[in-house]
Amino acid sequence: MLETIKETVSYIKRKIDVAPEIGIILGTGLGGMVREINSQFIIDYEEIPNFPVSTVEGHHGKLIFGKLNGKNIIAMQGRFHYYEGYTTQQITFPVRVMKDLGIRYLFVSNASGGVNPDYAIGDLMILDDHINLIPNPLIGKHYPESGARFPDMSNTYDKELISKAMAIALKEKIKVQKGCYVATTGPTLETPKEYEHFRIIGGDAVGMSTVPEIIVAHQIGIICFAISIITDLGVLGKIVKVTLDDVQRVASEAEPKMTLIMKEIIVSL
Repeated sequence: MLETIKETVSYIKRKIDVAPEIGIILGTGLGGMVREINSQFIIDYEEIPNFPVSTVEGHHGKLIFGKLNGKNIIAMQGRFHYYEGYTTQQITFPVRVMKDLGIRYLFVSNASGGVNPDYAIGDLMILDDHINLIPNPLIGKHYPESGARFPDMSNTYDKELISKAMAIALKEKIKVQKGCYVATTGPTLETPKEYEHFRIIGGDAVGMSTVPEIIVAHQIGIICFAISIITDLGVLGKIVKVTLDDVQRVASEAEPKMTLIMKEIIVSL
């Protein structure tokens, strides 16, 4: 794996001449944030050695380099999922590449279903914990260069960044929630009883991404912040049939609020 990472990093470094400080992973329907990035240099995933390719509608499959609020960033416009047939090691490969390119912070976004009865469609939820029901990306051969074999996960989502986000939301009058994200394999959406189960075990929202990337980022020493847009509800009496179009529509409508919060945090770093 280490040689594969080096090969990919070497290729990218031949294309760019700056070291990114911050990595951003944009979820379903949330690729519009790239419009805020200045001095863009774009590489399609298909061009990058060893990189997976996005196969899901709404994930454009581009690696974007530039500046956001004066900071050098690298943004993934489109991510990879376990349900696409990728291993969790493949899903998280770009995080390891971004680390070797120089990032110190990782900002992750996603669209998710709310199971907390206090949530509403269009709410933002800042992650302060997760429950992982996807195969762990650290299973398999361990490379000491990548960090601890058994990384402690008690402070996975950076408390200082969460506090900044809450303060920004209060100042800008943006409604935000703070809660626990349950990561499932997908690609089926949940049954009513599954929604109920996820709430019982401590979840506030459920989705099919984010946690594998966060686990790897945390292991290799990257400071993490993640935010969900609640695009549908898994609450008894509020469950309706949901399509990908519905998810993308709600995500795109709420995206400017998420973008504002992320931009303000980034400028403060």
